[in-house]
Amino acid sequence: MNRQIKFRAWDKDEKRMLEVYRIGFDGPIDGAQVYCYLDDRGAKGSKECFYDGDGLTLEQFTGLKDSNGKEIYEGDLVQLDPDDSPYKVIFDEGKFEITGNGVTYDLGEEFMDCEIIGNIHEDKDLLEADK
Repeated sequence: MNRQIKFRAWDKDEKRMLEVYRIGFDGPIDGAQVYCYLDDRGAKGSKECFYDGDGLTLEQFTGLKDSNGKEIYEGDLVQLDPDDSPYKVIFDEGKFEITGNGVTYDLGEEFMDCEIIGNIHEDKDLLEADK
């Protein structure tokens, strides 16, 4: 299976999701340097930003889409059944998983009827309701 490698980034200070278009490891600052767009990449008036990693949480694309065709990233909250509590998408021990309701499953194509209902940064109340 060929999977597109891409990331998004949560800006903790600005409290918004950013599109990552480049990650560099060879800059003057130790660690990763992340380049993000604050709005549509390449669109007129789009703003390009550079981060040294501080204040950002990088989240990787799983290579899968939900039932609505939306790309699933780590940090997303998905629902398997409309009456079920949300599951959090995580990356653990070399694989993507969904965890919630006291169980953990490997995230695979058998779960593609799930629906993204939010993410762990903007929708923490969905996780609190599960407790």
